[in-house]
Amino acid sequence: MIRQASETLTVRAARPGLHDFTDRVVDWVARQGMHEGLLTLFCRHTSASLLIQENAAPAARRDLEAYFARIAPEGRGYAHDDEGPDDMPAHLRAALTQVHLSIPLRDARLVLGTWQGIYLFEHRHVPTDRMIAAHLIGV
Repeated sequence: MIRQASETLTVRAARPGLHDFTDRVVDWVARQGMHEGLLTLFCRHTSASLLIQENAAPAARRDLEAYFARIAPEGRGYAHDDEGPDDMPAHLRAALTQVHLSIPLRDARLVLGTWQGIYLFEHRHVPTDRMIAAHLIGV
C-alpha cells in the first residue's frame, strides 16, 4: 500500500552560500520506514534555492558561489531593492537555479551519487531560517 509522509525542515542560513543539509534529509527519510518511493523537497522562499551538488571538494562550492556572484552581482542597478542591495540579485540567483528537487528512494536509501549532497543555496546576507517542505511517497 502506498504511503505518504510530509514535514517542514528548517535550515538556518547564517551566511550566503551553500548549506549542506543532506544528513537531516536522510535521517528524516529513514524514520519514515519506506523502501521505494520518491522524495520531493520544496524551498518556500524566493531568495534561496535548492541544489544537488558536489559534497567532497569545498572548492567546487566556492567556485559555484563565485560564479553566481558574477552573473547576478549585488549593487544599486536594480529597480527592486526594497530590502537592500542583495535583494534583487537573490531573486535572480533563485530563478537561475531551482526551488524544488525530486530524489528517488530505492532499498530504503535516497538514490544520490557518491559525491552528491543536498544544499540550501542562500542568496541573502541576513541570517535566515529557511523552510523546506519535504514530501515522501512510497512503500
